[in-house]
Amino acid sequence: MTDYLLSLAADPAAWVALATLIAMEVVLGIDNLIFISILTNKLPEHQRERARRIGIGAAMLLRLGLLGTIAIIVQLTDPVFTAFGHGFSWRDLILIAGGLFLVWKATKEIHHNVDPDPGPDMFDNKGAGQLGFAAAIGQILLLDLVFSVDSIITAVGMTEHIPIMVIAVVVTVAVMLLAATPLANFISANPTIVMLALGFLLMIGMTLIAEGFGAHVPKGYIYAAMAFSALIEGLNMLTRRAGQRKKAAMAQPSDPASG
Repeated sequence: MTDYLLSLAADPAAWVALATLIAMEVVLGIDNLIFISILTNKLPEHQRERARRIGIGAAMLLRLGLLGTIAIIVQLTDPVFTAFGHGFSWRDLILIAGGLFLVWKATKEIHHNVDPDPGPDMFDNKGAGQLGFAAAIGQILLLDLVFSVDSIITAVGMTEHIPIMVIAVVVTVAVMLLAATPLANFISANPTIVMLALGFLLMIGMTLIAEGFGAHVPKGYIYAAMAFSALIEGLNMLTRRAGQRKKAAMAQPSDPASG
């Protein structure tokens, strides 16, 4: 085992594969992180940080656990039945189910954001209009499973070395842990960002459904659209802040000495 690890460490191709896989896993982790941020922001403030850590930690445990059953994961891409001329595998079914859940959840969150009196949600804490801690963790774990299966299958397609996959998963989760709270705070402080992020979740959900039905959507197009939307919203935020500063300056009384 030691000789195997040393040979990997001395192989430049292994380092290239590791760097590429980490980059891919971080990009794929953005989807998961947006969902976790939006969901945990609905919890009481003293529970948010803990929920994020549990959710992201569970994502790491799920992915490492799935790596231990990699032979089974690879077989998830084998068709189990055919419908509409397409052979559906377990991976396809998982992606479709996860995509439908994301579309449903994003639609419900948009409804709650635009309706002044949306009423209790099925996951509300005793109908109080507040998400329960256990319900939040349950939803995070559900999406963790979907993203973890997709992540592991992507990793298998890029390298056959388990240690490289393990390192990539650990590094990705560390990045997610560092970025989770700043991203959640930024989303919470900017209401328009919430709607933009929910739009991202809708797009990601539809992409998962399309992938499940065999329609491959290049990830570059998805993330380019997300980056462009984020850029436009960033410009809007700068414009609003400039307008607020201008109004504040005009509202200040003039200095009598200067008159």
